[in-house]
Amino acid sequence: MRNPFYQLFSTLCKFALAYTIEIWCNAKKDKGFYNMVETIQNFLTDYYSIAIPLSILINIIISLLGFIPSIFLTAINIQLFGVTNGTIISIAGEALGAIISFYIYRIGLQRFTHDKVNKYPKVERLLYVEGREAFLLVLSFRFIPFIPSSIVTLFAALGKMSLLSFSIASTIGKIPALLIEVYSAYHVINGTNVAKWIITIAGCVGLFYLWKKWRKK
Repeated sequence: MRNPFYQLFSTLCKFALAYTIEIWCNAKKDKGFYNMVETIQNFLTDYYSIAIPLSILINIIISLLGFIPSIFLTAINIQLFGVTNGTIISIAGEALGAIISFYIYRIGLQRFTHDKVNKYPKVERLLYVEGREAFLLVLSFRFIPFIPSSIVTLFAALGKMSLLSFSIASTIGKIPALLIEVYSAYHVINGTNVAKWIITIAGCVGLFYLWKKWRKK
């Protein structure tokens, strides 16, 4: 049996590579996405004196919407604030976004969303667990790239998990993935075209491997 730390590291690396594909391909092929990224970057640059709270606010909005990838904002934060500060700002935005989404989902969406639980049977367990088990489930689901972050937040909010427990588990779970997301975004921004394509191909292979493993479970 392989070392669990090696398995975790391997999964996070593939997670990062998969998201590298997302930022690279979207930025180059999807003009609408690229224009949105450029608009946000220009906006934060123009209001640089308050760019940090604005970036965190944008991250919260992305979390509430649930369908926009946040890695582009991570890349912008790195460019504007540097790797260290950009990483801290991204972690703060991701954490607050998840916590606020959890609260809003819990108070406003419970009665409208129970009919959708069958779409994610693995995450459905969050509806019925609490305490330590719920904490560990949220922590583990944050490492799985096939489960959208917003889905984990939604199911946790619909279940019995406390806001404090979710906040801690979600934040801890997001940090490792976000650190490697920062690493990937940094190399996409500063790497050569050849390096970017190598990362993209490797990410496709890793994503396919994880998909096969996920299907077998």
